[in-house]
Amino acid sequence: MPIDSTGLVVVGGTIAIVIAVVFVHFEGLQCFSNFLPFRRLKPRLQVATLVCGLLLLHSIEIWIFGFGYYLLLLFPGSGAIEGVVATFALEDYVYFSATAYSTLGYGEIYPVGPIRLLTGMEGLTGLLLITWSASFTYLEMQRYWVKRD
Repeated sequence: MPIDSTGLVVVGGTIAIVIAVVFVHFEGLQCFSNFLPFRRLKPRLQVATLVCGLLLLHSIEIWIFGFGYYLLLLFPGSGAIEGVVATFALEDYVYFSATAYSTLGYGEIYPVGPIRLLTGMEGLTGLLLITWSASFTYLEMQRYWVKRD
């Protein structure tokens, strides 16, 4: 079955959004890597700063996906996000994005049509970026842990 022009818009938009989010995450981790060693904070505060920074970074990425849903769904035939919310505003798309990104998926809001591709890729991308952040945090924490014999 060939993909129509709306399907191509969704595929192209999905690829662009995933690339943008991975780029934002990479640059964010790069900034944390360069910024944290020069902080004059105690190690515990450095780790806490890192965790808060990562939460902010993931929130930005969720908003990027949410804005992506908002824009892609402006194209007729790209699908819809349906569910218990009567009107979909940007914050509803961001909420849906948060549940998809974290792979929580409550199910009260769900995608219909070609936009499902973005939802699937968001879950996969979110899983990858969350584990990347966890690995990065572990490596940073290792620098501050003192082995006790």
